[in-house]
Amino acid sequence: MFSAIEVDAPDIAALERAVLDAERAGHAFVTFPDSPRRPGVEAGVVAAYLARRTSRIGLAPTLHATTTEPFHLATQLASLDHASLGRAGWVVGATTDPADLATVGRTGAGDGEVADVVDVARRLWDSWEDDAIIRDVTTGRFLDPRKVHHVDFEGSGFSVIGPLITPRPPQGQVVVIGADTLGIALDVALVRATDPAEIADRAARARHAGAALVFADVPASFDPALVRDVVDGVHFRGGSPPVPESRGAHGATLRETLGLPRPRNRYEVAA
Repeated sequence: MFSAIEVDAPDIAALERAVLDAERAGHAFVTFPDSPRRPGVEAGVVAAYLARRTSRIGLAPTLHATTTEPFHLATQLASLDHASLGRAGWVVGATTDPADLATVGRTGAGDGEVADVVDVARRLWDSWEDDAIIRDVTTGRFLDPRKVHHVDFEGSGFSVIGPLITPRPPQGQVVVIGADTLGIALDVALVRATDPAEIADRAARARHAGAALVFADVPASFDPALVRDVVDGVHFRGGSPPVPESRGAHGATLRETLGLPRPRNRYEVAA
């Protein structure tokens, strides 16, 4: 069973120590909580700082779909995947708190907005095919324009033409993590509950909704043996979590560590 932990600390030095400890312990990935009004350095920047100070563990900052411009969000996560050589994840934040939304001049979030942001991010990550960059010194051509695509996305509250300004992430798609209550297909669905029966029921529903993996999202004191047969992993919050059962089972990328396939590029498939 996989394990992951939420890491929070009062300063970047303490945070780095905590993440390195988690890496040595063998956790699959760490998550970084964040909110629009949280003081200090934004979680995506923290993850980028740690990308070259770690070597195996996945790095998954919380970035809010309702307060972050979708194009910049997709670019930031693709850049994190490049910086970490394929270890980026994204905890999909979906705050609708009026005070949070006010930080970017919004008064509300539209229905289906989070699903639209995740959808367009995935499209933008595919907007460069894997072999779009050719670096042909003889002809002076850097890329093959036939393999860089406009996404032409029209959502309920925004539109994005694309393509991304960053080549396709090493993982193809950054690992998308989020609460099972978001109601969208996720790579890793987090079920925040402590009752094993409730976790089992919600895990089954998350799989039906398209989640590739389901993690119980629990306090550090929770006994993972209680849900061993109903989830793929456990995400611990706060305190000192137990040592993972599968220490050292890391792949070259976060997807490989979690046993998730590298998605084919939708535009390459269409062609």
